[in-house]
Amino acid sequence: MSEKILIVDDEESIVTLLKYNIEQAGFKTEVAYTGSEALHKAESDDFDLIVLDVMLPEMDGMDVCKELRVNQMDTPILMLTAKDDEFDRVLGLELGADDYLTKPFSPREVIARIKAILRRSNRVVKEDKPDAIQIADLTIYPQRYEASIKNEQLTFTPKEFELLLYLAQHKGKVLARDQLLSAVWNYDFVGDTRIVDVHVSHLREKIEPDTKKPVYIKTIRGLGYKMEEPK
Repeated sequence: MSEKILIVDDEESIVTLLKYNIEQAGFKTEVAYTGSEALHKAESDDFDLIVLDVMLPEMDGMDVCKELRVNQMDTPILMLTAKDDEFDRVLGLELGADDYLTKPFSPREVIARIKAILRRSNRVVKEDKPDAIQIADLTIYPQRYEASIKNEQLTFTPKEFELLLYLAQHKGKVLARDQLLSAVWNYDFVGDTRIVDVHVSHLREKIEPDTKKPVYIKTIRGLGYKMEEPK
């Protein structure tokens, strides 16, 4: 079955452009024109990805994104905005968006971003990778895109899990921010290392006993991050 994508934008011309090109790429689509309608549809149906505009009536895209993540919905989100502002981009990522695209954009770029996000979230891990990676009380299941702490299930966005898995697979090694950008985000945010810091902060909130004194993901000042076995 084709992946189903929810398109959320209040501009009819943008919706028409996105719907046509996304369907031409082989995906199914649903449409919402307001934030509250988007939230209702996202919670009532299963979508593989949400294309979400920031500026929406009734409820803006940032609030929609935040509400979905608070409700433990990990559907990948590609945010759209007319603003070319780093604060808006970082805020969207802090709230749980997986990618960010500034208007005006080309349909080809939208499709490329959608496919890249879906590849990351649906990618089949090679058979030679272990069934589970154990680091103290943290257990990571690469093939299931799941992780737990002391057998308590954790919830991640696809990008958060990719970062956690990469850190775990390179346990004990110092990984530069640029290296993490290249490995986890590919071309999406080249040079914007703030995005790595945001996602590391998210991971620490979920796996660290004390975020102010992390024992799993250590900051190596001036270099990057390192996953360690807690002492």
